[in-house]
Amino acid sequence: MPKHALRNVMATSLALTGALALGLPGGAAHASSSLDYVALGDSYSAGSGVLPVDTSNLLCLRSTANYPHVIAARTGARLKDVTCGAAQTKDFTSSQYPGVGPQVNALSADTDLVTLTIGGNDNGTFINALTACGTAGALSGGKGSPCKDKHGTSFTDQIETNTYPALKSALRTVRAKAPNARVAVLGYPWITPPEADPSCFVKLPVATGDVPYLRDIQAHLNSAVQRASDETGATYVDFAQVSEGHDACKAEGTRWIEPLLFGSSLVPVHPNALGERRMAEHTMSVLGLS
Repeated sequence: MPKHALRNVMATSLALTGALALGLPGGAAHASSSLDYVALGDSYSAGSGVLPVDTSNLLCLRSTANYPHVIAARTGARLKDVTCGAAQTKDFTSSQYPGVGPQVNALSADTDLVTLTIGGNDNGTFINALTACGTAGALSGGKGSPCKDKHGTSFTDQIETNTYPALKSALRTVRAKAPNARVAVLGYPWITPPEADPSCFVKLPVATGDVPYLRDIQAHLNSAVQRASDETGATYVDFAQVSEGHDACKAEGTRWIEPLLFGSSLVPVHPNALGERRMAEHTMSVLGLS
């Protein structure tokens, strides 16, 4: 494929990308049927690209098979889902689209449980890093570390300088709006393997030396999410271990995240239906709902 054609395919795909101890005896799932549950967050929470689509708000590209719906179905919780693809921390307190109110408006003193993923769209971290490294990888034929060589620590610097304080501010607002709720903040499952897989280049055209570079950026983002969670009294749901071996380079049926190219979802580099189910199951385990 000519380089300019590959770049066009990548640009089209990336444009679609854009993310208990509850005081209940024993934490049993059946005991949570009275829970008022609010789901906040970005496309990883919304399940963007997973069918069926929630037709109540097409702008947010939300799925009715996303991890909040899985959790609600398995626990009997009353779910209010305001997740929205491409959401940033600022969209917790401001309108993301016309007719789409600030996400925290869904919260109240009666809210018992809140889940969310957020932060990956702040500074355009995910899409900018994937665009930069995908383009550099295609132009280099997959050799070297052209993305790291050009961008260095710029992505992680922005996470530390901008995303981390924005996360803390957003989580404080969530706590203020839902003072009685248990707040669970999910990390992002691994997108790339620890090291380059040559067979994956056609699906994830990132140079050999830039695969661990992208992974380090994601690890830094997850660390910022964890620190912000810890410092605001939220529960961090860590996917570093359980999502290992389920990255976008793995075969269909094993991977939780779809690749950039030639995947099975309309929205690349996002969780598929299996990924959303596994995110729900691990979150339930951490929160004592299973």
